[in-house]
Amino acid sequence: MLFERLQKPSPRILLISLVIPWLSAPLSAETDSAKTSKKSEVLIAELAEDESVEDVEHSVPLQTKEQEPEARRPVATQSGAGIDTPSAASRKVAPNIDLKQVAPPPEAQASTPAETDADAAESEVMATEALAEPEPQPEIREGKVFTLLDNDVMPGTSTRLAWTPGIQIAGLSQTTPVLVVNGINAGPTLCLTGAIHGDELNGIEIIRQTMYDLNPEKLSGTVVGVPIVNLPGFQQGSRYLPDRRDLNRHFPGSPNGSLADRIAHSLFENVIRKCDMLVDIHTGSLKRTNLPQLRADMNNPDVAEFTRGFDRMAVVHSSGSAGMLRTAAVAAGIRTVTLEAGESHRIQQHQISAGVNSLTSLMERQGMISRMFVWGDPEPVYYDSDWIRADHGGILFSEIELGANVSEGEILGYVSDPITNAQHPIRSTIDGRVIGMAVDQVVMAGFAAYHIGTEAEVPGE
Repeated sequence: MLFERLQKPSPRILLISLVIPWLSAPLSAETDSAKTSKKSEVLIAELAEDESVEDVEHSVPLQTKEQEPEARRPVATQSGAGIDTPSAASRKVAPNIDLKQVAPPPEAQASTPAETDADAAESEVMATEALAEPEPQPEIREGKVFTLLDNDVMPGTSTRLAWTPGIQIAGLSQTTPVLVVNGINAGPTLCLTGAIHGDELNGIEIIRQTMYDLNPEKLSGTVVGVPIVNLPGFQQGSRYLPDRRDLNRHFPGSPNGSLADRIAHSLFENVIRKCDMLVDIHTGSLKRTNLPQLRADMNNPDVAEFTRGFDRMAVVHSSGSAGMLRTAAVAAGIRTVTLEAGESHRIQQHQISAGVNSLTSLMERQGMISRMFVWGDPEPVYYDSDWIRADHGGILFSEIELGANVSEGEILGYVSDPITNAQHPIRSTIDGRVIGMAVDQVVMAGFAAYHIGTEAEVPGE
């Protein structure tokens, strides 16, 4: 009997023998993919000095349009960036709010739509209508719907959205506010980013004041403001992420790289690529302060023309280095400049007012706003700029102020040895204007103390 049962397998045994090979296939595939991922290498980028020192010193020489190499010619700007058709089923219409209004912080949108089934979306709408009276839908007027972070911002409205890279610890996840003002008329998209280093408080205030003053009923185009105030590691005012990397050296980023690469990639793909124009707002670093100025690659004709829209703003030619947001955006066809204003860790109203005035001037020049505006004499473009460094260690005491005109050989300040009381003067090596300087502090030999700019002609003039 037993021998006969073994010779004639039951249907249950046959079923198990068929299921086991089917289950083992994906397990072996997962094992192979895990082995492959372990073999991939992670490249760690080296920290670079702030743009205000090394990147300006090592900029590519200014070139005329005829001398410009083909590799550096600008990429054609993408027209209509961020403009989409009216709301699809997978997106929602952003609420129209007054940006000055006190409101709870917005919730970040998922990277993929939460609902893809049309029936599920319809049932949710029916449930909402049963609980509350239906609100009138915003009408689409002359402007175009602007789509950002899975939200449709209607023409003539302003709203608050939120962006997050989605890589923080779940219980500690925080969102970064994204302010959007979509004009009633069609036009270009201007993006403002500030405090990409966590200690640049002036940039946050410049964005806030600029966005709050905009009236969507009188605006042509769209303005997006991203004050980056709460990325991981920035809450304590650090310029670096927890992995000791500078975020502004990792754009356009990578979805599979370091922490800085992943954050940069998320910001660049979800927000920056929606822009036609970008102004990245920074301050001085390492206890330095900057005269309000633009950093721009004047070898790029489109960027050089773009700088003419900032009223009474000095311009410093800087080619930029790989990994900067400005460099990556220009490579993507977005006209981009860096706006330097003041000192880190401080709110300086005179620097903020200069930044807001320049951005307002830019929007008027681009045809986004219309008002009675008095244009001042344009500031010269500073191309030849040098950092004057201390030759001795001690305490720095400055004799000149930011923005002062200086002559070759003029004493800019002293370095005093606190032990011997010896006084070591720091003299200017060129004629020019002080466009950046270190605040009084303890310095070592070789410290970049004063940034002197000299006038230069814009290519093509």
